[in-house]
Amino acid sequence: MLIDSRSMESEDEDSLLGESEEEYSELSDSELQEAFAKGLLKPGMNVLVDEPKKSVNNVEGLKQCLAELRKDLPWVERLDLTNPPAEDVLSKAEGKAPNPTNGDVNAENDFQREMFFYRQAQATVLEALPLLNKHGIFTKRPDDYFAEMAKSDQQMQKIRKKLISKQMIMEKSEKAKKLREQRKFGKKVQVEVIQKRQKEKKAMMTAVKKYQKGMTDKLDFLEGDQKAGKDSAQGPKKVANKKGPNAKRKYKDQKFGFGGKKSGKKWNTKESFNDVSGFRAKVAHAKGGGKGGNKGKGGKQNKRPGKSVRKKMKSRS
Repeated sequence: MLIDSRSMESEDEDSLLGESEEEYSELSDSELQEAFAKGLLKPGMNVLVDEPKKSVNNVEGLKQCLAELRKDLPWVERLDLTNPPAEDVLSKAEGKAPNPTNGDVNAENDFQREMFFYRQAQATVLEALPLLNKHGIFTKRPDDYFAEMAKSDQQMQKIRKKLISKQMIMEKSEKAKKLREQRKFGKKVQVEVIQKRQKEKKAMMTAVKKYQKGMTDKLDFLEGDQKAGKDSAQGPKKVANKKGPNAKRKYKDQKFGFGGKKSGKKWNTKESFNDVSGFRAKVAHAKGGGKGGNKGKGGKQNKRPGKSVRKKMKSRS
């Protein structure tokens, strides 16, 4: 008789697996892990089955619980009200779309939900106030109502002192901040005044040097503050005049012209010969010691001071 060793091995494995299923059906996780390591458990053998949840509708028990909870008490003892939301009079008067009712409220919309609670509370108040007045329940606090405070007078005095100290600290910090800002502004104004003085001094020195070199015969720089006052009064005119050419440019334009023909420019014409409006007798005959007097060589006016006078002026400066 021949016995197949393979069939014997398979039978032994089946018997072992059957025993292992019965043995390890209610084992702990560690024991199951050991069994899986030994090869007694294989993937696919354990199948999770979701059993349907059994719902119990115990109507009698629910009715009994409801009867225990329900108490036949007057409304004054219960103070319960169930109301739909109040009518939105404002939106109705403005012609807007009415707010949604109970079934139309979106639970995810915070604004709609809160407005619904608000209007429902309004409706409850409108219905509850007449009922409370009817049963003689006061809804307003009387004028002579006295209630003991939760905190003692000593505690309130401490809180008051702390608040006053905080207020004083805030006022001090504000004053210090304003003082710092005033100091900064004062320094800024001081710097601007110093710069203005330096600029005026520089302009005066430039005008003095021009006068010493004979480039100008004006002594406007000696007027000082009076000139500054006039300049401030005539500020827009001065700005308009500054846009034009300066004195040096005008002199060169007068001397050399703007290009083109220059020969014969000093020739007289019939109109210039007959025009005697610019004739001055004193200047023509060198009388009165005016600008047309004989000064220097050849009777020509010498605007530049002499060498000794220039030295004296330099030593004074």
